[in-house]
Amino acid sequence: MNAKAFTIATRESRLALWQAHHVQSLLQEQGFEIHILGMTTQGDQILDRSLSKVGGKGLFVKELEVALDEGKADLAVHSLKDVPMDMSHGFSLACVMVREDPRDAWVSSQYARLEDLPQGAVVGTSSLRRTVLLRDLRPDLKIEPLRGNLDTRLRKLDEGQYAGIVLAASGLKRLGLSDRIRHIFETDQMLPAAGQGALGIEICSHRSDVQMALASLADQTTWLAVAAERAVSRAMGGSCSMPLAAHATVQGEYLQLRAAWGDPDKASPLVKAKSSGTVGSMEEAEKIGTQVAAMLREQGVH
Repeated sequence: MNAKAFTIATRESRLALWQAHHVQSLLQEQGFEIHILGMTTQGDQILDRSLSKVGGKGLFVKELEVALDEGKADLAVHSLKDVPMDMSHGFSLACVMVREDPRDAWVSSQYARLEDLPQGAVVGTSSLRRTVLLRDLRPDLKIEPLRGNLDTRLRKLDEGQYAGIVLAASGLKRLGLSDRIRHIFETDQMLPAAGQGALGIEICSHRSDVQMALASLADQTTWLAVAAERAVSRAMGGSCSMPLAAHATVQGEYLQLRAAWGDPDKASPLVKAKSSGTVGSMEEAEKIGTQVAAMLREQGVH
């Protein structure tokens, strides 16, 4: 009997392909035959404007969902922070894998740490979350947009367009670029985005055969943490036009969740909230996320 064959839909950036090949190799070890379908998404094509202005996170998943819907692919591998908080109808998150480092990394040719930058230096990021967190740490800095895939962002830095840039540590580590990291921000300094560092696998909701094939790749601890994080974002109307950070840690059954919100248009202080509790299910983790969102709103966040 032939091995069951599945096709993975993926973006064609180097990092996205690494993620797809990673899942491919894990499934092949279980005896499945796995093919990869590389695709270019709208999010990859629109590089002259920030994501928050052109439609948000869904731009990176829409084409992949069409491939799933049309039967051209059976699963799609995403960086979880690119996956909209509310999945499109007919699709579900079938698997969240063990998390890589969720923190942000400081990358610079000249300066070892953010603290070393001269007054008014230019730092690159297109993330509203990173913008408000950087402004909280260093109000004097000039934050400039930085779009493109990982290699494009590093090239722009190397061309001297920025004194430094902030990237997800997980992407650099996965691509063997750890030597580019000058410093990793602790989470009390730069709180990560919901889902940062985790891989999520999306399927058509009716595909129980794919769901079963993915079961052994799921990491329950990571899934509980990101469920809480994504619940904060969902309750706040989550999209990448939101300057929101949310990060959970899970030890045993104890989950601790912190969130922060800033106003990208004015230099007002960050609004912060945190909660914790014992969790044994996604619903309990999401409940803590909803509580934290309510705490943010009580402090005037809309």
